[in-house]
Amino acid sequence: MSVMAVVYEVEDPVAAHPGGAVDGGGEAVVVRVHAAPSAPGMPGVPGPRTFCGRDTFAMRAAPPQPAGQPAGQPGATWYDTEHADRVCPACDDAVGTD
Repeated sequence: MSVMAVVYEVEDPVAAHPGGAVDGGGEAVVVRVHAAPSAPGMPGVPGPRTFCGRDTFAMRAAPPQPAGQPAGQPGATWYDTEHADRVCPACDDAVGTD
């Protein structure tokens, strides 16, 4: 698999920006989990589009290490298992499994 980044589509896009929500409105709700090719020369930083074609600008980057099983282990996933029910099917198909 090529280098990729995991991004979260959130309910409150303003909170996804580095400065956070203007009013400190708290944590944004993860609506969908996407995968995107990494930006050239920047591993872990998402490129402009997800594998399913969505714009990553208003998405929040996932933590570097997923909370699921470590990569290379049987049953390992590319996404945090906490959000397994919100994984984009098109991105999941594009990433595939080991």
